[in-house]
Amino acid sequence: MRSVTFLDRFRPSCGLTSSHTLVLLGIGFLCLPSSCPADPGAAPPTAASKAEVKHPAAARRANRLARETSPYLLLHAHNPVDWYAWSPEVFEKARKEGKPIFLSIGYSSCHWCHVMERLVFENEDIARIMNANFINVKVDREERPDVDDIYMTAYLVYAQAAGSGDSGGWPLSMFLTPDGKPFAGGTYFPPQDRASQMGFTTVLSRVSNAWQSDHAGVLKSADLICDEVRRLTRAGFNPAPVKLNRELVTATVKSLIESRDPEFGGIDFDSHEPNATKFPEPAKLGLLEFAARQSNNTQSNNQQADAVVTNTLDHIAAGGIVDQLAGGFHRYSTDRRWHVPHFEKMLYDQAQLAELFADVYHRTGKREYRRVAEQAFGFVLREMADPAGGFISSLDAQTDGVEGVYYVWTPAEVDAVLGARDGRLFRRAFGLDEPKEFEPGFVLRRTASAETLGHDLHA
Repeated sequence: MRSVTFLDRFRPSCGLTSSHTLVLLGIGFLCLPSSCPADPGAAPPTAASKAEVKHPAAARRANRLARETSPYLLLHAHNPVDWYAWSPEVFEKARKEGKPIFLSIGYSSCHWCHVMERLVFENEDIARIMNANFINVKVDREERPDVDDIYMTAYLVYAQAAGSGDSGGWPLSMFLTPDGKPFAGGTYFPPQDRASQMGFTTVLSRVSNAWQSDHAGVLKSADLICDEVRRLTRAGFNPAPVKLNRELVTATVKSLIESRDPEFGGIDFDSHEPNATKFPEPAKLGLLEFAARQSNNTQSNNQQADAVVTNTLDHIAAGGIVDQLAGGFHRYSTDRRWHVPHFEKMLYDQAQLAELFADVYHRTGKREYRRVAEQAFGFVLREMADPAGGFISSLDAQTDGVEGVYYVWTPAEVDAVLGARDGRLFRRAFGLDEPKEFEPGFVLRRTASAETLGHDLHA
């Protein structure tokens, strides 16, 4: 039996108009996404973040989430927030007390979810505000993808109406009416206001004030968002046959080629924001690889597709987005050059990128691509295969509250393991002799060829 009928009510209706947008803006757009997961422009936290880690969990009584099995929900089991898991009880309590619901959705390997847990949900003052004014609900998106899908769609509708251009992300922070209709939200919020973003304390105050002072407006906004989500999620079927033609593929390939970063590889590149973060986008690169293999393609298109794919794979293979020691791929790059990644590892990234590298190896014969693919397959079998069967979906990357510190090295650590002579070669090979770009240590990336190292060895 489904726990909440709201999921069933998200079905067809109308779209948003400019007058509707004004209603939505009545309580203000609550997320300025400069450092949200949806816009992961901020580099991973530095060692200074350790000073912010205050986790008195062992001394605090457990909340309701201690009864759950989800690793993500259990992470919050000692927060001072009076959390509920997703259940009918949540909506019954909200209706009885006349309070809005705060819904927080994330997953166990999500970096910004961990940050918000530490800095916001562990904060006693913030928890008191949440407990007094809201019914607070935690959802693991890997346990309840249905709930996540509905409310992420609702957030995108809300963000578009507010003119933010935000593309979503986790943690997802949504405010709902007692019957589950979303009326405002954001992604990651810091505890207090800062130059680029509204703090969660301010957000809670604004939402609570709107709920009390403009209740009818809030309900109207919720209805408008629901109508649009119904329209977007409506199941549709068009029985008319669609004629397939190569022009559509050719146009798509051309568009991808035009979006390339000509210097460091990658696609969806914006020259107006050259230092924005980069995702590998293996599905799009796979289409370019398909184009590069087609003998009936134009020579120009064939060569351009090949150039984009190989340039991108060359830079990824040499960069810090690849785990140069253990194999496998980190999530994405925080810089244009693929040097410093967000370090979590996702199973689907390993699958798609390893397949792409293998495919391009078969076409080009470039052994570096084979090496990267084989190391990724080996990493998955070694570290992400569950002995009980199946595979682990993702690996967290935080150690002592700092993301990525497990993967980075100092010159002294390298020399202690390898000795002075081999340590010198290793530092030359993996960039430890160059300026450090990540405060906790050096992210390993290939900075010298085998030929150069051979010359150094015999110098």
